[in-house]
Amino acid sequence: MNQSAQDTPLLEVNGLKKYYPMNKGWFSKTSGYVRAVDGVSFKVMPGETLGIVGESGCGKSTMGQMITQLLEPTEGEILFQGQNLADLTEVEIRKVRRDLQFVFQDPYSSLNPRMKAFDIVAEPLQVHGIAKGKELKTEVFRLLETVGLGAHLANRHPHEFSGGQRQRIGIARALAMKPKLIICDEPVSALDVSIQAQILNLLKELQQQFQLTYIFIAHGLPSVKHISDRIAVMYLGKIVELADRDELFSRPHHPYTEALLEAVPVPDPRLRKERTPLTGEIPNPANPPSGCSFHTRCPYVQDICRQKAPSLEEHTPGHVSACHFPLHKQATN
Repeated sequence: MNQSAQDTPLLEVNGLKKYYPMNKGWFSKTSGYVRAVDGVSFKVMPGETLGIVGESGCGKSTMGQMITQLLEPTEGEILFQGQNLADLTEVEIRKVRRDLQFVFQDPYSSLNPRMKAFDIVAEPLQVHGIAKGKELKTEVFRLLETVGLGAHLANRHPHEFSGGQRQRIGIARALAMKPKLIICDEPVSALDVSIQAQILNLLKELQQQFQLTYIFIAHGLPSVKHISDRIAVMYLGKIVELADRDELFSRPHHPYTEALLEAVPVPDPRLRKERTPLTGEIPNPANPPSGCSFHTRCPYVQDICRQKAPSLEEHTPGHVSACHFPLHKQATN
């Protein structure tokens, strides 16, 4: 890959929003909106893994589904390889989906229980007219072998596989189109811890082998740290911090990121951690608080936090956060 290609984002998301109308009354009059995703912007470079982390309900999965056009955005643009996906026809979107694939969270419900593993992996190749006959059989067996499943398992149905094996089938299905970007929506959250590590290692091996780019969505920081190059932290539909992995873990700028890091269990019970407890509940996305959306739970809240929403700014090189009083500045005062 030449230098200019490496410097050009594979994916660029600008001001992405997804609002769900709330209707009430006899005439289903719109009374408000649930702001599932509320103005998200970021770039993903070729060959990197961008981790997206946040509590359940923060909008990270909704964002992933909009990027793959499984959901239609309310506002904003999604530029994939320089093309605005909103401007494409259905035929053109279908072609783009060859390069843009999705690995779902639940390996149980994301596979058709009536189809055999062979047919599940073969389906995208058949739909797009890429392979048939002997060539199709050879390619499906190759894909199953690539993800660690022998060809002798091809005639089994999903219920005959373990959770980890089912997720491998889902990964093989995503690989079938030789994509450039794969969005992994919490692909290990439904698996045992030991199996999680195997799937994460498999994803890293496949990335090197096929020059893949990932968006890795999760609510567990350890898995995100293991696989990501950069990490974006979402809260209530917005990105509140984005930085290189090591920088974010060693020097978080946003109090919410700090709280997520402190919540990670320590394997040795003899090691005690100083914790900054979060108070209150996650606000209702249909009625977000004024000012900073995190101020109702922030231990460092001040008056300006309640009145003015902070913008996402670069406080140190490559490290952006949306906070009036970033933690690294508080530490130096």
